[in-house]
Amino acid sequence: MSRKRRMPAEQGLSFLDCICCGFGAVILMFMIVNHASKQTAQRGNEAFIAKIDAREAEVLDGRQKLLNMRAALESVINATKTASREAERLREQIRAATAALPDLEGKQTASRTRLQQMQAELIALDAKVQALRAQAAETPPPAAGNASREIAGDGTRQYLSGLSVHGRRIAIVVDTSASMLGYTILDVIRTRNLDDATQRNAAKWKRALSAIDWLSAQLPSGGQFQLIAFNETAKPVTGSGWLPVSRDKLDDAARSLRAIVPSGGTSLHAAFGAVAALGAPADQIFLLTDGLPTQGATVKPGAVSARKRLEHFNDAVRRLPKGSAVNVILLPMEGDPQAAGAYWQLARATDGSYLAPSKDWP
Repeated sequence: MSRKRRMPAEQGLSFLDCICCGFGAVILMFMIVNHASKQTAQRGNEAFIAKIDAREAEVLDGRQKLLNMRAALESVINATKTASREAERLREQIRAATAALPDLEGKQTASRTRLQQMQAELIALDAKVQALRAQAAETPPPAAGNASREIAGDGTRQYLSGLSVHGRRIAIVVDTSASMLGYTILDVIRTRNLDDATQRNAAKWKRALSAIDWLSAQLPSGGQFQLIAFNETAKPVTGSGWLPVSRDKLDDAARSLRAIVPSGGTSLHAAFGAVAALGAPADQIFLLTDGLPTQGATVKPGAVSARKRLEHFNDAVRRLPKGSAVNVILLPMEGDPQAAGAYWQLARATDGSYLAPSKDWP
């Protein structure tokens, strides 16, 4: 028996197509709706993220401010500790000063007392000087021919008032260093570069020679003398040892001194050593100089500080013969402020005299 071939039903195919189309439409609608949801969610997320970023920035800024505040606090704490230590140090100083106050008051009282004593001594010395000057004014000048030698000029005029020339042995010690060419360093430098005759005619050196002439004219007859020139070394200008006071010997010494051209540095060690080498000690030493020494026991080139010059002076004084009165004639050099006080103390300590003539003397 023959079977009949079945033909596909057209209705079945159309239905399947409809279902597929509908399913595709549903999927398409779902995709459209889902895409819109994603865009909406994304826009919401971006706003939220922006807020989060802003909050994180605020947090970071707050943390930075906190760190800055902590650093400032530590700085304040350190400064407070330093101030506390300084305050404690000041309190210690105040306590120490308070404890030492009675001692300082005692020293101040002693200083005032010493100052009053010195003022009283000064008044007494002034009175003594005035009395001596009055006595000298009332005393008639010595008759002609009594002086050991004649000096040119005013003769008996008292160029060096206040100096008393007496004793059996008298040493006259003259500074012949380069500084005797002027009262300032500039004058010395300018003059020492000139010829010998001009240097010998320097105003300061001529004043020194005038003083020596006057002293030599006052030397007592029958005594002994020696004229010593010194710079970095020292030696008698004529002869050796003590010389008899006579016109010939004094004139020879004066001529020898005038032939010297001032040069070199100054060594009081050498000067006092030459006086000691004379043998018998001098009753009086007349020292004519212009400042503190620039050299010590040994000669050393180069600049010398004021402190070192004072050390040289003190060392040289220790070489002085015992029992000799030192009379100082100071022609002060500018720039040597300690010289006057040092030589004044030397003259006073040895019962001598001190004189500092002005630039217009004699």
